[in-house]
Amino acid sequence: MYSFIGGIILLFLGYYFYSKVIIKNFGVEPKRQTPAYVLEDGSDFIPMSKNKNWLIQLLNIAGTGPIFGPIMGALYGPVAFIWIVVGNIFAGAVHDYYLGMISLRNNGAHLPELSGKYLGKSMKHVVNLFTALLLLLVGTVFVTSPASLLEEVTNGFLSRWGWVIVIFIYYFLSTVLPIDKVIGRIYPVFGAVLLLACAGVGITLFTSGNIVNVPELSLQNMHPDNVPIIPGLFFTISCGALSGFHATQSPIISRTVEKEGQGRFVFYGAMIAEGIIAMIWAAAAMALFDGQTLSQIIAEGTASAAVSEISLMLLGSVGGTIAILGVIVLPITSGDTAFRSLRMVIADYLKIDQKAYSKRFVIVIPIFAISGALMFIDFNLLWRYFNWANQATAVIALFVSSAYLFLKKRNYFVTLVPGVFMLYMVILYLLTEQIGFGLDMHLSYYISVVLVGIILVAFAHQMKKMSESITSDSDLLNDQKDIADLYPELMTHK
Repeated sequence: MYSFIGGIILLFLGYYFYSKVIIKNFGVEPKRQTPAYVLEDGSDFIPMSKNKNWLIQLLNIAGTGPIFGPIMGALYGPVAFIWIVVGNIFAGAVHDYYLGMISLRNNGAHLPELSGKYLGKSMKHVVNLFTALLLLLVGTVFVTSPASLLEEVTNGFLSRWGWVIVIFIYYFLSTVLPIDKVIGRIYPVFGAVLLLACAGVGITLFTSGNIVNVPELSLQNMHPDNVPIIPGLFFTISCGALSGFHATQSPIISRTVEKEGQGRFVFYGAMIAEGIIAMIWAAAAMALFDGQTLSQIIAEGTASAAVSEISLMLLGSVGGTIAILGVIVLPITSGDTAFRSLRMVIADYLKIDQKAYSKRFVIVIPIFAISGALMFIDFNLLWRYFNWANQATAVIALFVSSAYLFLKKRNYFVTLVPGVFMLYMVILYLLTEQIGFGLDMHLSYYISVVLVGIILVAFAHQMKKMSESITSDSDLLNDQKDIADLYPELMTHK
């Protein structure tokens, strides 16, 4: 119980204290006009309030990850709390803030554009393909999971495939319509359901007395199948601790932020909120089930079955149904912006202007056709590849942020340290898992160290090369200037 409460307190303290260090290191310009105003286009660049941006960012980044992941992570025992809290404060929230703010300073550019600018032009093409595949996987898997839950909670009012069609129609509309027409209007409703559901589960944990069943902090691996903590835990729990998917979402909101100073609340704050959601569901799973029982529930019905059990046990039939609806909201509000982000990434890469609906349809129709085809592939297989691609994307985003801070002569260790840590985990996972090379774990420990070292040497060489080739008056080092001064060509087309 005390470990759980202490973890929640640490998340709040992390926001209050460490976020100030991160924001100061970035160098916010309070008076600089943001792309939302300067590049306003009535579609993607639209000024929205701080609170609305925070809520949209939270719902964008929080798919089923901060619920399903922590429930499955609960199998490892309270060691999961350590990764959620430490990972969130020092890696996840830092990752989300810097990527969002660097995107804002680069006119809402997405990760592929930023990779090309700060890691070298060749990286743009690699990361663009990688990001497109990740977003396509996210959008697809976040159709399947809410459709299954909706079929269950509505007692078969529509079949799973019926709900798939309904969700796809919503995704299509939210992908092509201006952000303030669908997402900006419906998200406050979705947000209320989500927050009510999480608050209900968290409060009832205490009022029911089940909170005393949450085990205290231990480094012991309690997984009933003895799945190694390293690297397993760091891929089981991503949303809530560190998730590369967020790097695809922060640029969406960077185009709607009104002032640079709001980035702390919108980007860092939304990630802290996701960490609290993760802590609540992990604690609920540990409090109500022993490892063997929880593992059996997940094996028989995936993590969604555990969600239903937890919700109904703590909140009863009515409250439990509301909680399940809150869980359904999460993947839907990540799936819609995954497809929207994918449209933007492709449009930016191919230089297709998105003001006209016809230009949006050119991109969106093929996207949904491919996603529909992927629906016939085994969900568990898609999810395993998503897990690896997700954390690999987080590594790329952290290295982009490190390069940015290095070139700006700021403290780049705040992003490089978590970046190197997750790089090691990503390589180790690929070497040892069956979706990768399936090598011996102990041998892979050493191979991973060597590969990380090689990548770090290459990164250092690239940074040295870039720092020697740019001058002090380069736009790369002076992104704090007004957009009109940096990009006068954009003003002539506005």
